[in-house]
Amino acid sequence: MCLAIPGEIIEITGADPLTRMARVSFGGVVREASLAYVPEAKPGDYVLVHAGFALQTIDEEEARRTLELIAQMGGAEEEGAP
Repeated sequence: MCLAIPGEIIEITGADPLTRMARVSFGGVVREASLAYVPEAKPGDYVLVHAGFALQTIDEEEARRTLELIAQMGGAEEEGAP
């Protein structure tokens, strides 16, 4: 299963809209993502990232709700639930 995961942009590098990259925090785990699809994104914004590409910006509340659901799913797996 493929999921887009929400994360917060903490830093942006580059000025070219097609090659701009961001350091994105996913609950404390930081990875780089391309901002080619979200040229309006800025530090502090939350984005949905899939396969190294930020696909859209989302509001902070939606991002936190989604991260909580993902954490609950991880907890369920650890307990042996389907």
